[in-house]
Amino acid sequence: MTAANLGARVTGWGFVVFTIGAVSWIVVGLTSGQQQLLYSNLFLGIVDLFGIWRWLGRRARISDATRAEERRSTKLSGEALFSVASLDGLPVRAADGSVAGHAVDALAGCGGGGVEYLVIRIGGFGGIAETLHRLPWSNVSVRDGEVHTARRPEEFQELAVVV
Repeated sequence: MTAANLGARVTGWGFVVFTIGAVSWIVVGLTSGQQQLLYSNLFLGIVDLFGIWRWLGRRARISDATRAEERRSTKLSGEALFSVASLDGLPVRAADGSVAGHAVDALAGCGGGGVEYLVIRIGGFGGIAETLHRLPWSNVSVRDGEVHTARRPEEFQELAVVV
């Protein structure tokens, strides 16, 4: 649950599960006199409590605020804003509708703050044999939880490679 990166709440509940496990092992360590088991799980329990605070408290509150701002932007200006952090993992659809890659990150200029390009991953599985490429932001639109571009699938391999 914590490694899947499925959002603040799922990660936070993963830390709750870890905390329950740590407390259980603390009880075993206390009742059986196993000091190392006790001390290691006391430490892990403290780390888990920090994870609960961070993911179910702070990050969940930030995620809620971001979603509220996304909804508000649509009502105020008619143009939807989105959290750049939400780009990670979104499918990148080519002109023919096929998924040509997946978004990894976006890079913005320090001066004006505008997004310059999207980093996308193409091919591979689980980080093995995949390549990272730069897709100019001017070629991108984001809607319905996907990144869309007018590029044809065969044009993706021509994009600059991120080293």
